[in-house]
Amino acid sequence: MCADTTETPEYKSTLNLPRTEFPMRAGLPKREPDWLARWEEIGIYDRLREKDGRTPFTLHDGPPYANGHLHIGHALNKTIKDMIVRSHQMMGFDARYIPGWDCHGLPIEWKIEEQYRQKGRDKDDVPINEFRAECRQFAAGWVDIQREEFKRLGVTGNWADPYLTMDFHAERVIAEEFMKFLMNGTLYQGSKPVMWSPVEKTALAEAEVEYHDKDSFTIWVKFKVAQQEYDPKSSDRAKDIDLLDAYVVIWTTTPWTMPSNKAVVYGEDISYGLYEITGRPEESWVTISDRYILADKRAADVMSRARLDETMYRRLRDVSSDELSRLSLNHPLAGADGAEGEWDDTRDFRAADFVTDDEGTGFVHCAPSHGMEEYELYRDLGMLQDVITYNVTDEGMFREGLPFFGGKYILNRKGKEGDANAAVIDKLVEVGGLMARGKIKHSYPHSWRSKAPVIYRNTPQWFAAIDKTVGDGQDEFGTTIRERALTEIDNVNWVPKSGRNRLHSMMEARPDWVLSRQRAWGVPLTCFTRKGLLPTDPDFLLRNEAVNQRIVEAFEAEGADAWYEEGAKERFLGGIVDPDDYEQVTDILDVWFDSGSTHAFTLRDRPDGTKDGIADVYMEGTDQHRGWFHSSLLQSVGTMGRAPYRNVVTHGFTLDEKGMKMSKSLGNTIVPEKIVQQYGADILRLWVAQTDYTLDQRIGPEILKGTADSYRRLRNTMRYMLGSLADFSEADRVTAEEMPELERWVLHRLAELDKTVRNGYAAYDFQGVWQAVFTFATVDLSAFYFDIRKDVLYCDGDTRERRAARTVLDLLFHRLTTWLAPVLVFTMEEVWLERFPGDESSVHLQDFPETPAGWQNADLARKWSGIRSARRVVTAALEIERTNKVIGASLEAAPVVYIADDALRSAVSDLPFQDICITSQITVSGDPAPEDAFRLPEVAGVAVAFARADGEKCARCWKVLPDVGTHAHPDVCGRCDAAVS
Repeated sequence: MCADTTETPEYKSTLNLPRTEFPMRAGLPKREPDWLARWEEIGIYDRLREKDGRTPFTLHDGPPYANGHLHIGHALNKTIKDMIVRSHQMMGFDARYIPGWDCHGLPIEWKIEEQYRQKGRDKDDVPINEFRAECRQFAAGWVDIQREEFKRLGVTGNWADPYLTMDFHAERVIAEEFMKFLMNGTLYQGSKPVMWSPVEKTALAEAEVEYHDKDSFTIWVKFKVAQQEYDPKSSDRAKDIDLLDAYVVIWTTTPWTMPSNKAVVYGEDISYGLYEITGRPEESWVTISDRYILADKRAADVMSRARLDETMYRRLRDVSSDELSRLSLNHPLAGADGAEGEWDDTRDFRAADFVTDDEGTGFVHCAPSHGMEEYELYRDLGMLQDVITYNVTDEGMFREGLPFFGGKYILNRKGKEGDANAAVIDKLVEVGGLMARGKIKHSYPHSWRSKAPVIYRNTPQWFAAIDKTVGDGQDEFGTTIRERALTEIDNVNWVPKSGRNRLHSMMEARPDWVLSRQRAWGVPLTCFTRKGLLPTDPDFLLRNEAVNQRIVEAFEAEGADAWYEEGAKERFLGGIVDPDDYEQVTDILDVWFDSGSTHAFTLRDRPDGTKDGIADVYMEGTDQHRGWFHSSLLQSVGTMGRAPYRNVVTHGFTLDEKGMKMSKSLGNTIVPEKIVQQYGADILRLWVAQTDYTLDQRIGPEILKGTADSYRRLRNTMRYMLGSLADFSEADRVTAEEMPELERWVLHRLAELDKTVRNGYAAYDFQGVWQAVFTFATVDLSAFYFDIRKDVLYCDGDTRERRAARTVLDLLFHRLTTWLAPVLVFTMEEVWLERFPGDESSVHLQDFPETPAGWQNADLARKWSGIRSARRVVTAALEIERTNKVIGASLEAAPVVYIADDALRSAVSDLPFQDICITSQITVSGDPAPEDAFRLPEVAGVAVAFARADGEKCARCWKVLPDVGTHAHPDVCGRCDAAVS
């Protein structure tokens, strides 16, 4: 180590001291905006597009929603995307990134409605295109805000020309893509239970639903046996008809569905019994001698719910599934005064394979308008017309005219419990229809926007049939949308691999795709239906290319608002078909269809898109397996027969330091803006690079402090290189062959690291890249190579060793700055400009330098692995002497190193091992080591005996050497005397 020049001022001018204006303190929050302005001024993104002869690489941006400030999940997502794009650009690709936004849909519409409510306005009184214009303006405002917030994170891209789903061309293409489903025969109108938000008055997709605990009413309801067919095989007439006095009991957590009950089902393989009440407490609703049919496994639980102990009932006999098949039931409200015959028809009673005796009673109440399993059962039986009801309105209210319950709300307008459940329960109590009631806390679907519970409700909706043959069925990928999707999933590379299984299982089990929403802000379902025809009629839907062409041309020029202008139907149909024969559909497309179509108008139609309309990468959170990845695949295979992506990368969710989900109510949210203000965007980006994004990540004050500490250590490494490279020129450069072994070992490590970095970036493994580079910079360089070579760099004259070290530093500089530029975009730009200033200079215009294969030398690496092990024993031994204050610095030592292995001893002896160990003198011996010599258990065959160095301390380099005092400059050693002279 070179001397502290403050103690030897007479030699200060003779030392090669580091010279740099690169500050120790980064000051990122204040300085980063200047670099952003500079990049915009010199047009970095556009200049990169001018590089010819490169293979395009396109990451297609999953559109964030334009309705609020960024949260930490946005920052994680966009930073990962940016690192993908930047790293591929620097690996020689033409890496394109077109940011985009989802602009249609319920959240924006909901915000405008909230503004209306605050002003006492009614949305229904506002002309639809005036309302849509307010939604468009709201979305545009948030696009501008979010764009600046994303740019502040250092994210590069075509910010001047992003894609927006509300652009006229985008709306045209979304309609055009919908029409492909219309024309290929997969579009149909059906009526089935869908998840419905009464608060938002629209159907919801699975991706728009989240599950939270909810307290629900639960009731045990009695269905009286109405009829029992005689068994001609029975010899016991009395036994055969004894069920006529019995009740079948069902259990439900949705009392409001009881008015829509049409059937009860049982399980053929379940053991049932007939139970008779023999006693009762005063508060029970049962009557002595009542008989109940129950699953044997559930009987005790049901009786306890009715406040009966085991002494108050008895089991009379088995009830076979054959007996059950000959029963029909009465609804508990049948014949009730004022019911007007609404429930007088007997209820269907049959076996179903979805019935279990794990909970409830062993019987399931069926309201096929409000349950998918029941709907599918009666659909497959061809009996839907007998069991479908329309008792619940869009607002979640029982229809006017429904006896007892008309006008009652399942949920009130704020999404809280309405009066419907209580009204149903009270009426059932009044007519003697309840056996028991209670409450239960269970996981229940809620709208992720309004946070209100949803209901299953049968409504007419538009669907894409995913199991119907597409077109003529001649397709190598499969004949149906589901087959195509399952085929394409296996043609995609998934990172992590678990993403494949997740989406595959979803696609195997998913129902038909619900395309329609009953809202105003979006792209309409651009189709017409024939008046007087049923949806099952082949001519129900108008399929006409000329009509379609008129619509898309209007959308291209005016946007989707054209659909809602007065006279739109006549404009689109006139002269082709008679407009009076058709109805115009007014539903809008599910916003997931919008985002699922973005590949068409972004990848396919833009000049900076892709030739085949397929992206190299889609990258989003793991929730998008049921969201954007899912809808994009459905949409793309339905129209192109292929997936729109080659690689799908997914990240987990962001949690607080304790692993808890972030929420405003807990006060544990981390806002990107605050991190940027306190630390700078590069610290946030480094947090992303340090974490395994494929899992859930944690972030908080302590974690960020650790990230900032890692940043400071790396910054010091870069500062050291800059200082040591001052005035370096090509005249100083030496070839690898001219370098000492230590420098050639560094080149070997660079060659190894080059492969690690390139392979890691290609595999989207940013954590692996960062760990490899950071470990190299702090362990191999700062703690080893730089520590050794400080003496040569500071104190040597124009020696081969010094020129070799500076050549290596130059090679390191170009690699570390470019390798880390995709992560630390601001800091590496600062480092680069410190050395290469200029109006057009930028590290982000560079590629990763090519690293010669000849640098890799496995034999040299093995040799230096042993040398470093021996060095560790020496430095550990000297540290003990320093701790005990025997010496103040390692240069005061001249240890004897005993090395048993001949090859290692020879390797060490061929080197200036005292310089490697930073001692003034050293002796290497093959003799047996003394018993009291220092050893490290993990390094066998190496021992160290401490000894002091002989001679005087050089006033320039601080080495203790015998020749000090024998030269022209009497207080320096021979090396320093030559350098000074």
